[in-house]
Amino acid sequence: MPITSRYLFSAAMDVEPAKEALFNEVYDREHVPNLLTVPGVIAVARFKREELTLSIGGERKRIVIEGEPRYGALYEVESPEVLVSDAWAKAVEQGRWPGEVRAFTKNRRHVLYRRIS
Repeated sequence: MPITSRYLFSAAMDVEPAKEALFNEVYDREHVPNLLTVPGVIAVARFKREELTLSIGGERKRIVIEGEPRYGALYEVESPEVLVSDAWAKAVEQGRWPGEVRAFTKNRRHVLYRRIS
């Protein structure tokens, strides 16, 4: 499905290796479903960083960006206000995420993108 909203929110992070299975289980089965109930959250997709090789200026280059988080999620949201709503605040504190997972995440990066075309 094409992106139709004006905003994308990116949440990226690393997780301690011993907690990786729990992280993925809770993110997929609890965290994402909870956030999809928030009014204004349209869609969520999760990603895992891969090595990158691409052609630039006629040359094949391997791109390495040190310190980039391993896991990321993109949230299609209707507006920036969604991220400060009472429903969002409640959803991010539900399930096992706050008590069993959040403490084992690090290198967290949160970015809001506004669509320009």
